Amino acid sequence: MPDVKLKLLIVDDEIALRASLSQIFAELHYTVRTAENGLCALRDIENEIPDVLLSDLNMPVMSGFDLLAEVRRRFSAIRVIAMSGAYSGVQIPYGVIADAFYEKGTGVVSLLEIMTTVTHRERHTGETSRSHLSSLSSQIAR
Repeated sequence: MPDVKLKLLIVDDEIALRASLSQIFAELHYTVRTAENGLCALRDIENEIPDVLLSDLNMPVMSGFDLLAEVRRRFSAIRVIAMSGAYSGVQIPYGVIADAFYEKGTGVVSLLEIMTTVTHRERHTGETSRSHLSSLSSQIAR
């Protein structure tokens, strides 16, 4: 768990995924907001800058590709995690402007590890073990 309540903005056009991720990160004491596309996310960011942005890449209205480029240009302090089911692996896909990449469908534990790594880089909140993350995801799944 983060020592400080981190502000997280989750951007995805799938309402069920937004709701699931919101619940998981709220249980982990993040302050969570959501947006259904890049344009809504930009409007939200202009009102309150999150610490971390978790964004899908393929969305209507404004894609995650465009959102991430705009966020990097205007709000460079935000840590950005791109996510997609269209790319595989842990490497950031070519042309994606992000600090990390999460392949959708690879499980919540891998997302939590990525989140810990990205937030640890700047805040030094400490390492969270894989077994602790597994335990947390099991508790949340119940």
